[in-house]
Amino acid sequence: MDFNLLEKELKKRLDFPYEWGRRQTDNFDNNTNFIYRTSNFETLLTQIDNNFKSDVNYEALKNYALNRWFNFWSAKAIEACFCEHKNVTSHKNAKDKYTDFYISKIPFDHKTSVFPKGFNKSVPYSLEHKRELIEWFYKNQSQQKRHHFKNRLFLIVFDYSNPNEHWKLKSEILWLQKIVSTYLSTFDAQNLESFYFQNHLVKSDVIWAIK
Repeated sequence: MDFNLLEKELKKRLDFPYEWGRRQTDNFDNNTNFIYRTSNFETLLTQIDNNFKSDVNYEALKNYALNRWFNFWSAKAIEACFCEHKNVTSHKNAKDKYTDFYISKIPFDHKTSVFPKGFNKSVPYSLEHKRELIEWFYKNQSQQKRHHFKNRLFLIVFDYSNPNEHWKLKSEILWLQKIVSTYLSTFDAQNLESFYFQNHLVKSDVIWAIK
């Protein structure tokens, strides 16, 4: 994967408002699945117009597609950042919703997210109470077909200088690549948090990307 090129494409999306207007749903996902087939931003805009220009929900569908595209390709880049490390093995089935890769043979799904306002605690508090934050994520994120209780790594982005635009840090692929590499260089399975959800043992951790 060309990280420089993909970062350039992702940053083109920063000029557009980041508005969901609704929670993610399976129905809207199905209508915008074309985002998986192109990493080029201009092509994406053309596809959005071709698919939705006559739809009464044009603005909602456009925003939804822009956001899914941005999050998907950022996530793909970060997954590639993990998989380039010697202790990481990519999962053979790219469509598996529970596992992106294995670290020291432990399967993980990874999720890049802005620091959640709904947690109702500060970042300094969260740094000291990682387990509490992880538990909040499992109970509140990724509903419908994205929802699961499997091993997950949470990469949390937070920008002190732009508190309303944390999401933009997802486009900083080269910066995130260094953060992932640093995390993996000191990875120790004994430092993972363990939980029991629905009678299944789950292992998880938080990786902080703070500016």
